[in-house]
Amino acid sequence: MKSMSKLAYHFGLKMRIYPSTKQKQIIQVNSDISRTVYNKMVAIDQELYHLKQVKLPIDTIQARIVDLESRKNARNMSNHYQYMQDKRIDSLTKANAIQNYQKAWKLYRKVHKAGTPNYHKKSYRQSYQTNCQYGKNKSMDMFSGSVRFIDKKHIQMPKLGKLRVSGSYRRILDKKSDIRIGTVTISKDSADRYFVSMQLGSDTPFVKILPKTNSQIGIDLNTENFLTTSDGVIVDNPRYYRTIKHKLAKAQRTLSRRELRAKKENRSLRDSKNYQKQRHLVAKLHDKIRNQRKNFLNYLSMVLINNHDLIVAENLRSSNLLKNHALAMSISDVGWRSFLQKLEYKANLYGRIFITVNPKNTTQMCHTCKFVMGTDDTQKLTLKDRQWICPQCGAFHIRDHNASLNILDKGLAKLAK
Repeated sequence: MKSMSKLAYHFGLKMRIYPSTKQKQIIQVNSDISRTVYNKMVAIDQELYHLKQVKLPIDTIQARIVDLESRKNARNMSNHYQYMQDKRIDSLTKANAIQNYQKAWKLYRKVHKAGTPNYHKKSYRQSYQTNCQYGKNKSMDMFSGSVRFIDKKHIQMPKLGKLRVSGSYRRILDKKSDIRIGTVTISKDSADRYFVSMQLGSDTPFVKILPKTNSQIGIDLNTENFLTTSDGVIVDNPRYYRTIKHKLAKAQRTLSRRELRAKKENRSLRDSKNYQKQRHLVAKLHDKIRNQRKNFLNYLSMVLINNHDLIVAENLRSSNLLKNHALAMSISDVGWRSFLQKLEYKANLYGRIFITVNPKNTTQMCHTCKFVMGTDDTQKLTLKDRQWICPQCGAFHIRDHNASLNILDKGLAKLAK
């Protein structure tokens, strides 16, 4: 049977699960162990680093180094810490935690942006990873591994047993049989809802390649409207966060008062029922905003993918744009980075072309004569200038539509190279 990395097509599947009280306890135990193993790895490497800086007799240091190095293994770590041998713990949870720690180091060495791996703190969210394992004579499908579908409403999980699930997975089960399940993540969000995410692999496509439309489009993302296309279509910015922020602020003030009251009375926040009730309310409000935005971005990205063979967008760096405090809320609310990521993976999935271009001068340049505002004693356009006339050729421009045309031209030039 092929490994996940050798399969041609991959797909992600997320479903909601409904565990019993006992299953919730098992999820919590595995989540805690996953976090503990990760933190132990951080502590071991930090101590190893400091040992190499200290001048002590070589035998003393070497013995400690050998002991620490031996613990960087799931089995040896379990032997050293007896509580890790709890029968409720999935052995692959510990192995995946160590693997994730090693991946974090690889990412740091490659990117040098997020910093070295740090300790994971305990929170209301829980998650851990396991893997679907297949026997030698088992077929590659979703019904025969250690993680498998029992029927269309239930799955079997290691240590957890039978779980009821809900989601949009039935369309995959009905259409395909040659699917291998890879890494599986079990998680609980801050609103105490449980989910399972599966990495799926197959040698045949999960979706059909869309037919050609012979259409190309450039899109300009902005805060005034969500986007403007080179066809002149304007999509309004829904501003989901702004519409609910006053209600959210009121709920958060109540949460803060209940936290202060619990601390004054020396009560644990986890045991304070009023605090936990309000925390769930705040979490659900945040989740409502997140789901509304995600639904909007998924719908809009699919409309563009269905109707165009080539989509060109600006290569925006949201982290840099967020430094502008006057626009930070609007930029965070609009979800540009998520939208571009959705376009990228959906274009690969459905056989479309999606490229990003450097946004330099796309707003300031006249699409008709290529004159750039800010040169030849002209002033640059500001955010207030929504319409303008080119001083060189006299062409009238709507700012965002002109930018989208320039973005499309840059994309076509990039493809022609």
